[in-house]
Amino acid sequence: MAGGNERSMKALKEVWKRAENSLCADCGKPDPDWASSTLGVFICLSCSGIHRNIPSISKVKSLKMDYWDDAQVQFLAKHGNAVTKAIYEAHIPIYYYQPTYNDCQVLREQWIRAKYERKEFTEPGKQLPYSDGVKEGILWKRGRDNGQFLPRKFLLSEREGCLKYFTKQDAKEPKINVKIDVINATFQPEKIGNPNGLQITYLKDNKTRNIFVYHESGKEVVDWFNAIRSVQFHYLKVAFPIASDNEIKNRLTRNFLKEGYMEKTGPKQREAFKKRWFTLDHRRLMYFKDPLDAFAKGEVFVGSGENGYSVQKGLPSGTQGNFSWHYGITIVTPDREYLFTCETETDQLEWIRAFTSVINQAMTPQEYASKCLDGIFFPS
Repeated sequence: MAGGNERSMKALKEVWKRAENSLCADCGKPDPDWASSTLGVFICLSCSGIHRNIPSISKVKSLKMDYWDDAQVQFLAKHGNAVTKAIYEAHIPIYYYQPTYNDCQVLREQWIRAKYERKEFTEPGKQLPYSDGVKEGILWKRGRDNGQFLPRKFLLSEREGCLKYFTKQDAKEPKINVKIDVINATFQPEKIGNPNGLQITYLKDNKTRNIFVYHESGKEVVDWFNAIRSVQFHYLKVAFPIASDNEIKNRLTRNFLKEGYMEKTGPKQREAFKKRWFTLDHRRLMYFKDPLDAFAKGEVFVGSGENGYSVQKGLPSGTQGNFSWHYGITIVTPDREYLFTCETETDQLEWIRAFTSVINQAMTPQEYASKCLDGIFFPS
């Protein structure tokens, strides 16, 4: 901390070490070392950069390197994360996605702007752009065959319980009409190559279909994301009337547990291993030739340990298929073994952790039914 008298430094440290200020007020990252002198919150370096882009609302300073005068320290002491959150987060809809430090920039930025700039959560019952049960607008959608992003009209309806998209503005019939309860949405800026890239997935004939979209406006694409969650929440409230709000919240959109390249071989385990892009979406392990493929080439169900599923480091001795990567993984199921290789040991260990987290969870009755209905396939 440059400059400043000893008394101010001591007072600042005392406020800083309060338990309520031990996590970033916006993303929850431990040990924040920046603060807003106008909002009175303690934040991490990454969130401080977002605050810096809204200088009319927030002025940020380093707790370690900048000088804090007595009045600024007193302001921090009077506010802090708990008091400020009670004001700016007083009425967050239960379905609204509150990002963490692991989430992408657009989610964190729009969360911060929603709180402090637009003050979306300060009043009860406030009409929000994602809360009225219907949303219509243009999103840029990637073409399934040519890979070009073209503007398409999307319509989300709580009353109809579905998401539609139309290839033309004046089209009477949608290209797709998807029930809201089979939809997932997750931000994928790196995969899509756009900071506002959103991946929408849904089940068609009990197999996963991917749609990749973006919008030039970060606010608009995050509003779409939360509108999907809002419609899903109210749909599930009707479908499961005895479930608690938190139980339903946990069934809304989810991030994939793990994605990345691995090599795989076919069911006879003698074919050459082929490099594929894998996505682990809870108990569905899907593989694609390209990360932006609309359909998976194959899927495998990953059940629980008590039902005969396990993951092992390495490949069975005598594996005959040719492979260029040497960090093997074997998934054991009641029916057969699935063999994969990873490029690095780090990748191998991360995949094993992800598989283990799924296998250690007991299967629900719905997952038993899904396993029976899936007709899960895994061709070479």
